[in-house]
Amino acid sequence: MTAGVVLMTYGAPTGPEDLPAYLARVRGGREPSAELVAEFARRYERIGWSPLVRITAAQAEALEGELGDGWRAAAGMRYSHPTIAQAVERLVGAGAERLVGVVLSPQWSEAIMGGYARALEEAAASASPRVGVAVPRAWHREPAFLDALAERVREALAGLEDPERVPLLLTAHSLPRRVFDAEPGYVAQLKETAELVAHRAGVAPERWRWAYQSAGHTAEEWLRPDLKELFPAIAAEGHRDVLVVPVQFLADHLEVLYDLDVAAAEEARAAGLRYHRIEMPNTQPAFIRALAAVARGAAPLSGEAERGKMKA
Repeated sequence: MTAGVVLMTYGAPTGPEDLPAYLARVRGGREPSAELVAEFARRYERIGWSPLVRITAAQAEALEGELGDGWRAAAGMRYSHPTIAQAVERLVGAGAERLVGVVLSPQWSEAIMGGYARALEEAAASASPRVGVAVPRAWHREPAFLDALAERVREALAGLEDPERVPLLLTAHSLPRRVFDAEPGYVAQLKETAELVAHRAGVAPERWRWAYQSAGHTAEEWLRPDLKELFPAIAAEGHRDVLVVPVQFLADHLEVLYDLDVAAAEEARAAGLRYHRIEMPNTQPAFIRALAAVARGAAPLSGEAERGKMKA
């Protein structure tokens, strides 16, 4: 029996001509202002546009090789091509009778990630009523994932002049306060990931700090501290380097290549710090092994078998 894995993430515009429509999809159909389009075009152009779709497709290809016979994998984007529905069609067409949808965020928020699960379930029902579907929720404690991220931390520290003294900022995407109030467990997962990764990488608690990044430019309150707010204090303590460790992002994209490597790096330099960042997991073999562990652990029965199990 063939199982298929859909690696699901946000997506990205293909270029300037696609940007307005992409932003409208992200905004639930609301047309973006000309100012918003111009600002995002500036950011995407600064990084040479996002490699996220290409990287996710490469992750799916590597995952299929790691899983071996009886498995297929494909990338599915929520707001761009290839869509989740297109990925499902491809996998079912290749003979998949079970589908595992892995959201490429190890932590789970029903408000933020629930739409991925619904999109996968709808696409599977449309493609074939016989296909079983499973979507693992939080997998931030998966040992192979923690090992992969800790490996990236050790690699980054090894390349610095004085690795034993460099402070670390472990980050996640900021959220509006109202989202935190509704789902505080999601932020707890993010912080737990940071603690587990730091411990696995051998980083003492006093060497790292928690921070947020990529807060939206809206009037409502967003979670803080923003990592840029911490740079002056780190410099005042006598440090000359800082290492940024995103614990939520699994591939290079706008929030990494612009928000961190451009905007945050400029703020770090202004504070007198040398900015460093761990390499994203991307197609890191250890990370692909982690995805394989998540997929194997969540693989559902076939659609008919699942129905029979439920009746029993």
